[in-house]
Amino acid sequence: MDVLSFLGLILGFGAILGGQYLEGGHLSSIMNSVALFIVLGGTLGAAMLQTPLDTFIRSLKMLKWVFFPPKQSPEELLDKILEWNQIARREGLFKLEASASTEDDIFIQKGLQLISDGATPEMIREILENDLDLQEERDIQASKVYEAMGGYSPTIGIIGAVLGLIHVMGNLADPSTLGAGIAVAFIATIYGVAFANLVFLPIGNKLKAIIHRQSLLYSMLIEGMINVADGENPRIIESRLQAYLG
Repeated sequence: MDVLSFLGLILGFGAILGGQYLEGGHLSSIMNSVALFIVLGGTLGAAMLQTPLDTFIRSLKMLKWVFFPPKQSPEELLDKILEWNQIARREGLFKLEASASTEDDIFIQKGLQLISDGATPEMIREILENDLDLQEERDIQASKVYEAMGGYSPTIGIIGAVLGLIHVMGNLADPSTLGAGIAVAFIATIYGVAFANLVFLPIGNKLKAIIHRQSLLYSMLIEGMINVADGENPRIIESRLQAYLG
């Protein structure tokens, strides 16, 4: 669990709501379901319009990474690589096929299968690096969905403000409706800016950081598997991969 994401979200909204309270305002005065519907509905619709279906679905699946990022660490991965190396040196490369069947990660499965099938180190590197590049590109495109939402949200908030003012101008003869219209106008703007800068843009940037970290892990994995295929000494493998542990 990423505690920093939870704390950041709580602190961000807490600071705004707390500031409103400390200034003497009522929290209910900045709660408006119509403004929320306009901003979130419009932002989501714009993001869906610009995004291919598979990318949009991928972005939804990746959202959980913000609070529950992938658990695998470089230390754990190094231990696995050294274990595979011992199996390969003691029993032969073909024995790694059994190890592949116990792994949940498709990337790891593919790498171990290539080794057990007798692929050359050059071929292993070429195939796995190509897979990594494609996976990273797909993940980056999915993270950009949230960046796009961060760009659309303030504009949709302004649209909500204009709609509120139109409602106000159309009912000047009825003072009882002016307050609600003005409230939607200003609150929609607040929602648009707040969701962009406290939710959507931070989520997009957090996902990019996680994707970069995952790419480093997979780069470490590729180097380790090539060393296993080459039958390198365990101490040499550990020395070569130490840089990834920082």
